[in-house]
Amino acid sequence: MAEKKIFAGERLRRARERLGLNQAQLAARLTISPSYLNQLERDQRPLTAPLLERLSVMLKVPKTYFADTQDAKREVQLRESLADPMFRATPKALGEIAAVVRAAPHFAEAFMTLYEAYTARTELLATANPAGLPRFPYDEVRDWVQGRVNHFDSLDRAAEAVFEDRHFEPQNLREDLRRYLRDAHGIVTASDPGLLGAGLFWRLSRQARRLYLAEDAAPESQMFWMAHVIGQLEHGALIEKEVRRVSFSSDEARGLARIALANYFAGALILPYRRFHEAAKLARYDIQRLQRQFGASFEQICHRLSTLQRPGLPGIPFYFVKTDIAGNILKRSSATRFSFAQFGGPCPLWNVYRAFAHPGEILVQLAQTPDDVTYLNIARTVGRGGGAYLSRPRAVAVVLGCEISYAPETVYAAGLDLNNRAAPDPIGPGCRACERTTCRHRSVPPMGLGLDMGTIERGMVPYRLKG
Repeated sequence: MAEKKIFAGERLRRARERLGLNQAQLAARLTISPSYLNQLERDQRPLTAPLLERLSVMLKVPKTYFADTQDAKREVQLRESLADPMFRATPKALGEIAAVVRAAPHFAEAFMTLYEAYTARTELLATANPAGLPRFPYDEVRDWVQGRVNHFDSLDRAAEAVFEDRHFEPQNLREDLRRYLRDAHGIVTASDPGLLGAGLFWRLSRQARRLYLAEDAAPESQMFWMAHVIGQLEHGALIEKEVRRVSFSSDEARGLARIALANYFAGALILPYRRFHEAAKLARYDIQRLQRQFGASFEQICHRLSTLQRPGLPGIPFYFVKTDIAGNILKRSSATRFSFAQFGGPCPLWNVYRAFAHPGEILVQLAQTPDDVTYLNIARTVGRGGGAYLSRPRAVAVVLGCEISYAPETVYAAGLDLNNRAAPDPIGPGCRACERTTCRHRSVPPMGLGLDMGTIERGMVPYRLKG
C-alpha cells in the first residue's frame, strides 16, 4: 500500500515567512516553480520525500515538522497500548508502529478502542463494580475536543458576534455581562457567601430569575461563569447541533460535551477571537500583558491561546495542560502533535511540576519528546487562596507549549539557545510508555520490555532491560 500523502501547506507557509522569504525566493532555492510552491502551500499538491529533505534543511526545521499531527498522536498511543506485557511486543514489532498507522489508520483506531474497552473491563473486575462496563465519558469528550484541534468555529463566531454587537469592552466586561443578563434575559446577578463552602461556584435560579455567584471568587472567574450562562441561554441549539454530530456512547458523555461547549463559548465571549488574536501577536504571546489588557486570569489566557485555530486566521498551535500537585491531569487540550500518557503519571522532568516549588513564577523550558520534537513550555501555578484559613486552597499549575519552530514568535524565546541540540530536557509521555531506557528519573520499567535480573551490574534503576 502506498504511503499516506503529506499535505502541510500551512506549516510550510509559516516556516517560510519566519525566515522572511517570499514564495519566489524559496522556490528558487528549491529549484521548483513558484506556481508549484503555491500549490503546495494551498494543499493542492502533497509534499514529496525528496522535497521534505530539502525543506527541512532550508527552513531549519526537523523533518517531523511536516508530519501529520493525528498520525503522530496515533503512533504514541498505539505504542503505549502495545507496550502492555499481554502483547509480548518485540522491539521489531514496536518499530513497525509508524508503518501500521500510515498504512491502516482506521485499523489502528479500532485496535486502540478495543484495548481501551479491555482496560476498562479489567478495572471493573478489579474493583468488583457490578454497574457494567464503564465508558469513561470524561476521556471520550476530551478526545473529541482534541480531535477538533480544540476549536469550534461556529461557537467562536457566535460569541464574538455577541461581544461586538453589544459593544462590550474588556475593561468593563464584568459589568457589561451583568447588564446584558439583566436586560436581555431578566436575570439579576447576586453574590452568595455560602456557595464555595458547599463546593459550588454558581447557581442559576430560573424561578427567581437570579444568578448567584460565589462571593469570594475572583472577578475574572465571575465573568467566565456569566458568559457560560449566556451561552446556555442563547446558544443551546447551536451547542446541541455540535453534540448531535458525534455518536457519544452515553448520556453522561453528551452532558459533559454540552458543558464543555458552553465553557468554550464563555472563553470565546470574554476573549473575542479577532481582538484577542491581534493582541496576542502584537504582544508576542506575552501572557501577563494579555492578562492586563483583557482582565482575564493566567489560566484563561493560556487556554484561549490553545484554541486560536480559526481557518484563515490561525494563531500558534499550542497545547494546554492543567494539573494538580499529585500529577493528576485536570484539563488538557492540544492543537499540536504533543501526546499525553493514557496510563500512569506524566514525566517528572516536565517543568509544570517544578512550578509548584516556585509558586507564581513563570518557568520556561525547552523539552524534547521521544519522537524528536522539541517544545517551548511555559508553566506557572494558578489559582487563589480559598478565602479563609481552613478552606484548603487547591494547588494547581498550567503549562502552555508549542513546537520550537514557533518559539521566535513569542516573548518567551528571549535568552534561549534555540539551536543548541543539547539544551532541551528529555521528557516523555510517562515512564510506562517512554522509550528512554537510560533515564535516571525513571520510576518503573517501560511496558513491553522484559527485565534481566541475572546480571552483576547496577544501572540508574535497580534492573536491566532485556533487548
